[in-house]
Amino acid sequence: MGRQFPPVGTLAKRQTVARHPFEGAFGTQPLKARSLDRGMGEAVGRRTVFRPSDHEDFGKVANRVAAGNTALLPNVDDRETIQLRNAIATGTLLTSGRHLQHGDPSQPERNMEVFTNCATAICSFAKFYLLLNGSGVGRAYDDELCIVDWAQAPNLHFVLDNTHPDYPHDRSSLLRFGLEMQIVPWNTTLATFDVTMATQVEQFLNNVVLPERPNRPDIIVHEIEDSREGWAKAVETIESMAFEGSSERALVLDFSRIRCAGSPIAGMQGRPASGPISLLRGLLNIRTHVIEPAKRKQMPRWEQALRVDHYLSVEVQVGGARRAARMATKSWQDVDVLLFIRSKEEGGLWTANHSVMVDQQFWQFVNNPSIEAPLADHARTVFAEATRCAWINGEPGFINGDKLEDSRIGSARRKPVYQDGRDFRSKRYQASLASKLLAELAACAAKARFPVTTNPCGEITLHVTGGYCVIGDFAPLLACPLPLNEVIPGQLTHDHAAVWDARIRDSVRLGVRFLLRANGMDALYAQEVVRTNRIGIGPTGLHEWAWLRFGLTFTDLLDEQRSVHFWQAVSELSRIAKTEANAYAQEIGATQPVTVTTIKPAGTTSKLFGLTEGAHLPARRQYLRWVQFKGARSESGGWEVGTDPLLPSYERKGYPIKSLRSFPGMSIVGFPTVPLIQRLGMGDRIVTAPEATPEEQYCWLGLLEKYWIGTEQGNQVSYTLKIYTDRYELENFRAIVACHQPNVRCCAVLPSRSDAELGYEYLPEEEISAGRFAAITANIKDDNVPEVVDWAHLQCASGVCPV
Repeated sequence: MGRQFPPVGTLAKRQTVARHPFEGAFGTQPLKARSLDRGMGEAVGRRTVFRPSDHEDFGKVANRVAAGNTALLPNVDDRETIQLRNAIATGTLLTSGRHLQHGDPSQPERNMEVFTNCATAICSFAKFYLLLNGSGVGRAYDDELCIVDWAQAPNLHFVLDNTHPDYPHDRSSLLRFGLEMQIVPWNTTLATFDVTMATQVEQFLNNVVLPERPNRPDIIVHEIEDSREGWAKAVETIESMAFEGSSERALVLDFSRIRCAGSPIAGMQGRPASGPISLLRGLLNIRTHVIEPAKRKQMPRWEQALRVDHYLSVEVQVGGARRAARMATKSWQDVDVLLFIRSKEEGGLWTANHSVMVDQQFWQFVNNPSIEAPLADHARTVFAEATRCAWINGEPGFINGDKLEDSRIGSARRKPVYQDGRDFRSKRYQASLASKLLAELAACAAKARFPVTTNPCGEITLHVTGGYCVIGDFAPLLACPLPLNEVIPGQLTHDHAAVWDARIRDSVRLGVRFLLRANGMDALYAQEVVRTNRIGIGPTGLHEWAWLRFGLTFTDLLDEQRSVHFWQAVSELSRIAKTEANAYAQEIGATQPVTVTTIKPAGTTSKLFGLTEGAHLPARRQYLRWVQFKGARSESGGWEVGTDPLLPSYERKGYPIKSLRSFPGMSIVGFPTVPLIQRLGMGDRIVTAPEATPEEQYCWLGLLEKYWIGTEQGNQVSYTLKIYTDRYELENFRAIVACHQPNVRCCAVLPSRSDAELGYEYLPEEEISAGRFAAITANIKDDNVPEVVDWAHLQCASGVCPV
């Protein structure tokens, strides 16, 4: 069953006499909510946070999120509730996008999965279910952890009732089916959809999709329910049968109960559903590109698992409402690790971040060529090939598995092995078919070289068999009690500084308690949540805070003596986070958290208020931020049925829009963006990521690990360090990685070049010149709507002021 705290009566008694650890800096009356950053911030808020009932008021978001979270435990003090609400409303405690999106008074009845940013999984159905719930999911593809042979999967057959709205009934719907199944070229229109193409699509439809269930006693029929749980159960059925060796059996999967494409998804702001064709396409790809090659002995088991997960993840992404973020790792000692390293370079597997799991022994071999041994030669070969591939497309990276908290302190080895499937069971989902598979995998993991891996962004350590971490951000800059434009950097009155600092400290205390309460929700990984009680809280907007509160630039922060007061403040906040987390866990009868501190990418939360994201430097001075939406052009030139209504709205306002070839049925919108840090009077003292040297950024990362993550109860810092290929050759790149990577827990090192050279159709941020920026903004007519960008300010900030 779901994770449960001690009996309510006990909790109520403890809550009555509990400490009140706050300094009262957020007051006892509701504070005015901070406005979202104009332009991108409001666009992100509308897309991922605001509900119709919020009326685009962040204060209303804070009301429902605080109410939902404090309802998770009985008798939370009213003073804490109002301070939590104020901390969120002012932007000081940003929590995470998941909490801002889903938090409301119904939270005690919901499943934890929709509130967790970070997870791991050890089998494909579990990973798929977590992705469908919006979690980022890591998985280790070590040889010893991939035991399902998909060659033993049953023969798959697909049914979609011919009365279903998505079953092709006319030429237009036949074309749509052909496009979605990638039978015809992506740019085919009704005008170019000729008889030959139509015949090809009809033949494919007749060969692949049965219009009704076959009436035969020798087959198994599984009717797929219209829910996340239903989709995952279909995959669990296939995977479990493969594990049991069912290659001689037939499994019919009936998609007819799945709602049609474009139907609203409850709990996702009514975003359009992708319909049954999406899941059908994913399972057909698995049959064609995994099961059939595996039967011909052409694919090792780890690669089978990697490709199954890829094809399922594609369908989560194409749904348009979920990110499907994944991490794929593999031990450096595995025989096939070179094939894993090259898998991204060879194309096709683009839905996961790939990293090689290494340790101190690996780096010793790499950095000491005098050691002669077969394993040393293997390590150097792995390093050379991984860096060669990374130099081309940025992957794979290296994760120091022996430095990750659970591995370092040994807690990962203490996880029990359950035989009854209880370690993947909640009120909403029970792994009824896969209990034997899960038990055997858990036994394998207990002996694995690397028993932990990370989430997709690398900041959270999690057990390879599965686990969660609820995470949240606080923004110390936004605790400022004054309008930011009234602050002289580093020069505040004693009273203003005292209030500012007290608010930051209270936001951290409120934040860890907020996250620990979330750990009490009904969860698939309830047993692991109880065992570890893991959380991760971290700062975002660090550079803005350092500048306004302390008058320090990035260069100053690298000098520990010059920036001593900043680092003392960071260290104190880390101590407060861990002290309060441990004390509160004891009060509510929960386990002391294995981890407390982290720094996550903080993409959604930071964009709401224009902050630099997590630990990162500002990427650019002005740029287009591309955001993906579901929708594509129809033959008539308008938008297809089921298109996200925001797309035509942005088009009318003049925002740049592109249709995607790599994601058929998806489009991207470009938002002109100037980060807040460029509006705080730093001028030419701003250091952007391209301007900082790799050595400076590794130094910065090391200082954050030292002062914020700490020597105990710490996760990692999520950080992407870009090395620009016009300044560093491959051998320079290798030398930098070999020198610095062994000294940090985790860092993604990404050689950077033009978008076209990297091979991606688009990247989330596109740097543009000041002149092009001005031209784009001039074409956008958006003065009287919530997404309005402050054109005059942006033009002045980017050096193209018309005055």
